[in-house]
Amino acid sequence: MLDLTAAALIIIAILRIEKLQKEASIAKEKVIKRQREIYNVTHDKLTGLYTKEALFEKIRDSIAKHPDVNYWIAYFDIKDFKIVNDIFGSDMGDCVLLKVASWLRENSTKEWVFGRLGGDDFGICLPAGDANLQHLERRFTRYVISNGSIEHRILMHMGIYKITERDIDVSIMFDRAQLALASVKNEYNKHIAFYDDKMRDQVMWDQMISAQIEKAIEEKQVHPYLQPIVDCDGKIIGAEALIRWDHPKEGFLQPETFIPTFERNGMIADLDKYIWRSACEILSTWTGKKSNLFISINISPKDFLFMDVFAEINALIKEFKIEPSRLRIEITETVMMTEVENRMAILNRFRESGFIVEMDDFGSGYSSLNQLKDMPLDVLKIDMKFLSSSKNSQKAEIILRNVLKLSGDLGLSSLTEGVETEDQYNMLSQMGCNLFQGYFFAKPMTVNEFEKVCDSRVA
Repeated sequence: MLDLTAAALIIIAILRIEKLQKEASIAKEKVIKRQREIYNVTHDKLTGLYTKEALFEKIRDSIAKHPDVNYWIAYFDIKDFKIVNDIFGSDMGDCVLLKVASWLRENSTKEWVFGRLGGDDFGICLPAGDANLQHLERRFTRYVISNGSIEHRILMHMGIYKITERDIDVSIMFDRAQLALASVKNEYNKHIAFYDDKMRDQVMWDQMISAQIEKAIEEKQVHPYLQPIVDCDGKIIGAEALIRWDHPKEGFLQPETFIPTFERNGMIADLDKYIWRSACEILSTWTGKKSNLFISINISPKDFLFMDVFAEINALIKEFKIEPSRLRIEITETVMMTEVENRMAILNRFRESGFIVEMDDFGSGYSSLNQLKDMPLDVLKIDMKFLSSSKNSQKAEIILRNVLKLSGDLGLSSLTEGVETEDQYNMLSQMGCNLFQGYFFAKPMTVNEFEKVCDSRVA
């Protein structure tokens, strides 16, 4: 029989073991809790993929630990993902994101590091050439998701940056991959693009001219050119105001070198306001025969986002005491692709106030007869590129002839731009076109040059 001392020692030992076990259990729970906290911080709640910050850190580690491995940074997203949410609801949107996350897990290798950058944006770091790009192209084209009752085809696009500068920050690497993605963002037949120095040069150019445009307007480096618009007899009845930039270092800049930049960043609104004012100022100085001429001004889709377009232009008309019909409002079909009812109302206000409204480039984009039926227009502008870009000139001519007839039947004037030859002019005249614009008559010119030409050719 054990004595009392031995029994006490056994009890104490048992209690110590229990205490140690409890402490170990508590310590284990703390570790698990800490791991859970770290996981929650580093992983996206919906998809379980790495968050943006965690992904960047993992990529830094991979690049540092494997100096001999060439890596690619891939940035991809889902085209028009907002539409999925708006039409099918957020549950369907979440379903799409989960399916994409599952697809990433199933098709990646252990060398890949990937995560969700936010929204519908995903990022990957993978060894160079480790992805089957042809397979990805096919997959990005034919990706169909379903939540059991609804199926929806989605498109994905990917930009890839081949890491050539390992010491730059990972965020810059993804910026470059995103630039590559942006180059195919609106493509339906191409879904993957690689970053190159041209893209970087374009970014540098965009930044440079964006920083200089305010000074350029103040110093009148930017100024309007006028391209004559003529009637059936070749007499000048007006002009379109076009922008040009005499850059002190870069020289004479054509609009295609800077307009797309300002359309992307929204600064086009400042340029347009300057040209509108310039046009009104020019009209206010014309007397005699030139007092009957008009100037067409272009309205960018972005203008509607940054200002009250009608109020802005109407104020200029009153300030310079000009008849509204002498300042024609020229829009493109893209203006009407969003907020259609609101834009229709604005155009109606213009017409009710005496302005002439023109639709530019009809037939060169996605114009529809339904749109033409409902839009408040006075003039239909048809681009001759419609003919020159067609592989079947006979069919193109048939369509052109009928568009011109249709515009007349709808009570619209027709204006064909891009007329470059006498044959084109004669053909269009026979088809019933009312007005013409193009190099066959005159190229865009300075205001002084235009006024000299007008003295001999004004109707």
